[in-house]
Amino acid sequence: MSKLTLGSHPHMLGFEQLERLLERTAKTGNEGYPPFNIEQTATDAYRITLAVAGFSEADLSITVEDRQLVIRGRSRDEIAERVFLHRGIAARQFQRSFVLADGVEVGEAVIENGLLHVDLTLSRPETVVQTIQIRKG
Repeated sequence: MSKLTLGSHPHMLGFEQLERLLERTAKTGNEGYPPFNIEQTATDAYRITLAVAGFSEADLSITVEDRQLVIRGRSRDEIAERVFLHRGIAARQFQRSFVLADGVEVGEAVIENGLLHVDLTLSRPETVVQTIQIRKG
């Protein structure tokens, strides 16, 4: 049995990249740490909020790599010097990835009350109608 792909369908020309994007998204870890919310703040605006209690601005990094928003957290080693009788607050390193569609721009990032907010905006391109001239051969 052959695998049906978007690129093999006769009416879906040039969608191979979408198929690769779906495969990459499926490979993204489903780990639950840190928990996050995604909310729509306006018609063309979104906000990703991650619970990053115990992390400072210096412990976090946000990058956009190949249309993928990557948020990383790494706590400092000063916690290793402390002696805990009980440790219920996770301070392990993490990486969260979010695949961005074309036209999604990452805005500002703000950390407050243990929550990291990353704002996204979607710029929709104008619809272009193009007429193709037919040449006599």
